[in-house]
Amino acid sequence: MNEDARARIYNSFAAQSMMQTLGAELIEVAEGIVRIASPILPGSRQQQGFGHAGLTFSIGDSAAGYAALTLLPLDMEVVTAEIKINLLAPARGERLIATGRVVKPGKRLCVVTSEVHAEADGKSTLIAILQGTMVPVPL
Repeated sequence: MNEDARARIYNSFAAQSMMQTLGAELIEVAEGIVRIASPILPGSRQQQGFGHAGLTFSIGDSAAGYAALTLLPLDMEVVTAEIKINLLAPARGERLIATGRVVKPGKRLCVVTSEVHAEADGKSTLIAILQGTMVPVPL
C-alpha cells in the first residue's frame, strides 16, 4: 500500500467518534486486511460483565469496511450494505481484536469478513465471525 492509501484509512478512522468512544485503535493496515483493537471498558460491558455484543459488532464491522477500503481508489469510500454476526463465545478479557479481510473485492460490491478475538491473560479466544457486503461510494 502506498502512503496516501494508508493515510486515508488512518484519517477516516480518526474521524469516527464511535471508535473514539470505544477506545478503539488501528493496529494493522495492509492491502485487504485491517486489524482494530478495543479495550473492554466499564461502559461497554453487558449485564454479566462481558464485553457487549455491540462492541464486538462495531469493531468487526469497521475492520471489515476498512479492509475493503484498502483495495479501492482514493476517490472512493465504503458503506455497509449488510453484515451478519455469529457470536461464538462471551467477550471475556481485557480487549478485543477484530481482523477484517476482503473475500471478494469489486467495483460495485465488496464481500468481507471479520473475526473478533477476546484477549484474556495472554490467551486469545475467537468470539465472533462477521460476514457482509460493503458498497463503494464516491467521496
